[in-house]
Amino acid sequence: MNPELRELWVYLSTSPLLGLTLTLLAYQLAYAVYVKLGSHPLANPVAIAVALIVAILTFTGTPYAVYFEGAQFVHFLLGPATVALAVPLYAQWPRLKKLFGASMLALVTGSVVSVVSVWLIAEAFGASDQVLRSLAPKSVTSPIGMGISEKIGGLPSLTAVLIMLTGIVGAVIGPALLKATGTQDDAIRGFAIGMSAHGIGTARAFQISETAGAFSALAMGLNGVVTSIVVPVLVHGLA
Repeated sequence: MNPELRELWVYLSTSPLLGLTLTLLAYQLAYAVYVKLGSHPLANPVAIAVALIVAILTFTGTPYAVYFEGAQFVHFLLGPATVALAVPLYAQWPRLKKLFGASMLALVTGSVVSVVSVWLIAEAFGASDQVLRSLAPKSVTSPIGMGISEKIGGLPSLTAVLIMLTGIVGAVIGPALLKATGTQDDAIRGFAIGMSAHGIGTARAFQISETAGAFSALAMGLNGVVTSIVVPVLVHGLA
């Protein structure tokens, strides 16, 4: 890296606004690429933005802790943004009441299958016990998943990475996979995406329709509650 540019970066890195600015610019650039490519699923803006930020931090030798001093402002907004998802969900309340029983059955089944399948597959490939415990809560939103991972003896930092990857993969292939199976109902499509790909998947579901986004948000929230209950029980039985 050019010495003058390095000095400039070191100076800028002392400001907590660097992480915030870098995050916003990376996402705007990633979203521009996403639109330019016709909203192709493989051009997921979250994946591109993450890759850009990782590349910049690696190239400049900037510790993650320094970056997060500014990025934490975006992280803080995850809470209000999640609560705000209740607004479109309220508009779907009549439909939700009709689908409540089927939704709860799908939720519990999906949560159990998610944990058991990833545990058995990873175990077959020789993953260590700590990695298995870190993998178990991969399909819930980061704050919940990291908390579960810590309680059951996993690595919260590894779980955070796995959760992000799960969300990106789910957002990329989820809609196409559901379309291939003939699933046309946006409520069902959204619920499936939210249950398996949490927040990143929910953002993708809102691009499908408001109905899909609302049911995805519901699934994301409920899956966090169900997973926090079933994971310790299942891990105890599988370990």
